[in-house]
Parts: sequence; C-alpha cells; structure tokens
Amino acid sequence: MPTDRDVTATEREITEPVDLCLPSGRLNPAAVGWSRRPLHGTALRGWGRTKRWEYWGVMTPTHVVALTVASLDYAAQHQVWVLDRTTGEEIDRVAVVPFARGAVLPASCGTGPSRATARGLEIALDEGDRRTRLRARTDRVQVDLLSTSDEGHESLGVVVPWSARRFQYTVKDVARPVTGTLVVDGVAHHVPDGSSWAVLDHGRGRWPYSMRWNWGAGSGLVDGRTVGVQVGGRWTDGTGSTENALLLDGRLHKNSDELVWEYDRADWLAPWRVHDVARERVDLTFTPFHERASRMNLGVVAGETHQCFGTWTGWMSTDAGERVRVDGVEGWAEEARNRW
Repeated sequence: MPTDRDVTATEREITEPVDLCLPSGRLNPAAVGWSRRPLHGTALRGWGRTKRWEYWGVMTPTHVVALTVASLDYAAQHQVWVLDRTTGEEIDRVAVVPFARGAVLPASCGTGPSRATARGLEIALDEGDRRTRLRARTDRVQVDLLSTSDEGHESLGVVVPWSARRFQYTVKDVARPVTGTLVVDGVAHHVPDGSSWAVLDHGRGRWPYSMRWNWGAGSGLVDGRTVGVQVGGRWTDGTGSTENALLLDGRLHKNSDELVWEYDRADWLAPWRVHDVARERVDLTFTPFHERASRMNLGVVAGETHQCFGTWTGWMSTDAGERVRVDGVEGWAEEARNRW
C-alpha cells in the first residue's frame, strides 16, 4: 500500500505576471511559486523533453468525458474518451502523430485555442471571457460543451522545480460548471447545468525521463456551497512545491503539505485515503465506481495509468481553519507511471 511522508513546504504566492523561463531556456527562479490565476508566460523554445498539454475532464450524471490535446516533442498524443456510467462501456479514441505535426496549443494558459486533428479524431478547445467551449468528434462521439466560471473564480497555478533544466508549470482549474450536448452512437445526451462539472489540467514544462504521480480532483455542491478538491503527490515531493488546494465558492485555499496517499494497487476499486499525517488540514476518502486503466510499453517510452472515478468524502480546511465537508463531491483519483 503506497504511502508518502508528510512535509510542510514554504511556498511563495505569485501575484504579478512572470515568465517561466529565462532567455537561456532555464527555469526563472522568480517564477517558482503558486498563483490564484494564470500569471506565468510559458513560451518554451525548442525540444529537450518539453511537454505541453490541455486535459479536460467532465463528469455528468450519465457520462464521464475526457479530452486531451498533447505535444510530447517527438509525438502528439490526442484522446477522446467517454464512459457510460450506467452500462460501464468505455469509448476510447487515441491518435498518435509523429513529431506532433498539426497540434496547436497556446503558449500560455488561456491565451488561444487548442486543436487536434488526426485520422478519426478532431478536438477544438476555444477560450472566451470566463468560458471555454469544448468540442470533439470521432466516429461514435460528438462533444459540444460550454464550461463557464464566475467572475473572481480562482484556479491553482504551480511551478514545480526539479532543477534549472527540468521543471513543470501546471494549472488545475476545478469546479467549473458545464452544460451542452454529448452524442454517442447517434443518441443525444443533455449535459445539465448545476449537476455537471469540468476540470482543466493545463501543463507546460520539461520533464525528467522517468516520473510517477498521483492526482485527485473533485467538484460539486455541498450544503449549498460550491466545493472543489485538488490534491496531488509524488511528482512534487522534495521540490518545495505542492498542488494541493480546496476551492470554496470560487476562492482558493492553498495547502502546502505533502500528503499521504494510501490505496491498494491490487484492488484499484477499494477506497483510497488522502491526508496529512496529523489529519489537521486534510482527511479524505475516495470511493471509486470505475477504473480506467491504460498501458503502453514501447521500450524506451512506456506508461501505465490507473484513473478511478468515484466520490469524495471527508474534509479539507480553509486558510482560516474551517473544516469544510466534501461529502458527495464526484471526481477521480489516479496513479500514473511514465518513461517519456
């Protein structure tokens, strides 16, 4: 059962625009920290283990949808994935394009459209004024969704510094209301506002060759308040940065503890636990209803991901120390291992 030690980091809040990289391409020390909205310019030059991606995960009462537009230097990897929550059927369309030809991603978060076009797959992500339109098409699936955010809605931006040459900027934007239409095999499914939620994972950086991470996210209404759960682990350990936060009615409450993740790798659908050692600021249980497993082994390039969808219970604390219940918030928890 994997566990991580609990360490409290000292993190700096970024409040003004800053470039992620120096002119040399190395990490800008002034960029290291976290922010409540995207403030980092992330125009990464050239190759060198550079990874860029936009991932949107959407949970509705009837389906789960995941859209990925990603450039990994040597290839683009795009994906449209849909789960029918009633039948458990997965529809998965993946396109790998050599040298990332045709992939369009904005230099910085929210500054332009993202596009993926490959055989059997099209994805278009368009940013507007506090809204993002999510569209995708495969032979079996059509997605046309609109995710919005209220004025003042905050997201978590974090720079993770492994070294001057290896670093990652991530934006995790949870609890984004979403509405629209999902068509599966010719049958239209309305995505209802108020009970459907979107989460963005925006990434730009230069990665080590081998890496393992945990990520958990959740969105929902609890006692009339909008609650977003964002927790991570392993990939940030020892860097002085974490990607842990509670979003409460659009306000971000940052947590700088390295959290303990407990789960059974022999039974992914058993409950997961995520907490700090003393359980003073975070004490969460995640109960899955579906496991999405993917494996790839091409020798030098390999990966294995177990993403479980389910329900969060427990609590996270605000900056003022209020314990906020997250019972019934839906989302996911995952473990990923990559050589890339």
